[in-house]
Amino acid sequence: MKVLKFGGTSVGSPKNMRAVLDLITDGDQKIVVLSAMSGTTNSLVEISNYLYKKNKYTARIITGNLEAKYKKVVAQLFSSEENKKRGLEVIRESFNTIKSFTSGNFSEVGENTILAQGELISTQLFALLMSEKGYKTKLLPALDFMLIDEDKVADTQYIRKNIKATLNEVGDADYYITQGFICKNANNEIDNLQRGGSDYTASLIGAAIEADEIQIWTDIDGFHNNDPRFVENTKKIDKLSFNEAAELAYFGAKILHPQTVLPARVSNIPVRLKNTMNPTDSGTLISADSDGQGIKAVAAKDGITALKIRSARMLNAYGFLKNVFAVFEKYQTPIDMISTSEVAVSITIDSTQNLPGIKEELTKFGTVEVDSEMSIVCIVGDIIQEERGFAPKVFRALNGIPIRMISYGGSKYNISVLVPTSNKKETLQALSDNLLNS
Repeated sequence: MKVLKFGGTSVGSPKNMRAVLDLITDGDQKIVVLSAMSGTTNSLVEISNYLYKKNKYTARIITGNLEAKYKKVVAQLFSSEENKKRGLEVIRESFNTIKSFTSGNFSEVGENTILAQGELISTQLFALLMSEKGYKTKLLPALDFMLIDEDKVADTQYIRKNIKATLNEVGDADYYITQGFICKNANNEIDNLQRGGSDYTASLIGAAIEADEIQIWTDIDGFHNNDPRFVENTKKIDKLSFNEAAELAYFGAKILHPQTVLPARVSNIPVRLKNTMNPTDSGTLISADSDGQGIKAVAAKDGITALKIRSARMLNAYGFLKNVFAVFEKYQTPIDMISTSEVAVSITIDSTQNLPGIKEELTKFGTVEVDSEMSIVCIVGDIIQEERGFAPKVFRALNGIPIRMISYGGSKYNISVLVPTSNKKETLQALSDNLLNS
């Protein structure tokens, strides 16, 4: 069995939903993971933000506009009056849930419940459409088997056990439709896997059922060797190893959620990236194998803040870095890059939510400098194949570009540099001209 995931654009209109139906109905049994229709999650976030501000009037207006949009979708999606009525009942139930939070106090539990409605609507409407077209289809409720623990980490053992139980409970079908993104948490409350989490859902399900292949369908042909939004003449990559894909996803390649690769890699299940607009293209295949062609691709991650802690106490001392890292652990702030010298350590983070507290505590160890509006540019490939020439090629390509930090040696699959975001496009183009297209 294969697991196929389709994003918001792929199910963003009745026309696109019918196109997805045509893509998946080849007679092979599969689980199909769907995101919310494009634009829906943004609207639901907006509603939640107004409710946090106690601006219930504006929240109700946005809710009403979104509900009207979905009623039009139902009218266009179904042929029979009976299914139109069923579709409207789906809309009514979800929007009644949303409206129930427009009175009284609002909390994170309410926000997560509101955000879940996008996937609950898209999957119910799509399953109803498939049944209308005569396909043996069952809805597989993700909230029955998707669980994260107290640390917001997917509980893979629970998922493996309960998805099999859920499959048995709903009964035999050719096509199972389920929600991406949404889950339950350790308190048995509705929660989610964060933006882009539908990819992660598909990978977790694929690993849990030992799928033949996990397919992530988007609106581009697969991984490109550079960011096509900033660089011209990028090329699709036919094959990547799990490690290479993980590095690219983590360091900014938007086509894949950063956590998607891990469950597939652990279970050795290939992941294929495909384009719903060009389904005959082979896409990008991610597997345990590498084609050994050296430097493969470049990706950039924005919104980075760099902190330099300078202290003479570092010199010939032990325990200094432990104390520094303890500050980031206290504030639950992950570190992306680190670089050290005899008297200074530089660290990058991608969340500034707790920056004031972090900076205040770090000043106990020395002087602290903060640089914001930075970008990490990651050059990915099979470094083992190019070990002698990898770093020199990168530095020659980046001659003249201001580099704030360098990370090399921590991974066999990438070298990362930190540059001002104002120099990001120039950096990506230089790497494309001198490494990828030379």
